[in-house]
Amino acid sequence: MPSPVATISASGNAALRVSSALEDREAGWRLVHHLARFIDDARVPGVECVIPTYDAALIEIDPVESSLERMRSYLESVIARLDADRPLTETPRLFEVPVLYDLDGELDLRMVAEAQGLSAADIVRLHSEPSYVVRCLGAPGGSPMLDGPAFPLPVPRLSSPRASVPQGVVSVAGRQATITPAAAPGGWALIGRTPLVVLDLDAEPFVPYEPGDLIRFRPIARDEYVSLLGTRMVAS
Repeated sequence: MPSPVATISASGNAALRVSSALEDREAGWRLVHHLARFIDDARVPGVECVIPTYDAALIEIDPVESSLERMRSYLESVIARLDADRPLTETPRLFEVPVLYDLDGELDLRMVAEAQGLSAADIVRLHSEPSYVVRCLGAPGGSPMLDGPAFPLPVPRLSSPRASVPQGVVSVAGRQATITPAAAPGGWALIGRTPLVVLDLDAEPFVPYEPGDLIRFRPIARDEYVSLLGTRMVAS
């Protein structure tokens, strides 16, 4: 028998976790997000919400309307029809994010540079060169979870997390990068700030990007940061 493309396991008594079993990480990422979008679009009875991540999706159910056994059978039939080679987004949108990088030493950029054996300018260049795929939405407030820049080493988390990280901060940890849409505690290394408003509670959806879209960071000077402060984040 062929190997399964995904494994399904119970997560408590009211949720199922679908994890990719594909060796190709890109295909695994696409598979779980295709599944999440299919379930959202189908408005499956009994499904409370679907939360896709890098290589897994959590499907929360209403035990009154469905059961883990019934939902597992349904998910198996859906997964068998999904094409993990199909692009998640046929025409991804590009969001250019201006960043005032921490060259004055107010945040953690110098610490990151020293740990990497690089200059602060190298960190800015490596961080702002690629276009990053939005892999999934995280906390707080729909943070865009991105693959990290091509630093020589993973970036360690802070030994003592901050009690509050302000909105608009651009940060890195491990091999990941993100933007903080809303103030929250955090232990990632902060390397800059964007003047853009990322989270808008009066908009639908609350954040303008979705998994499969692209984000590119653009270094700016302080005067441009001030002039753009409060501008909503939109696709280029």
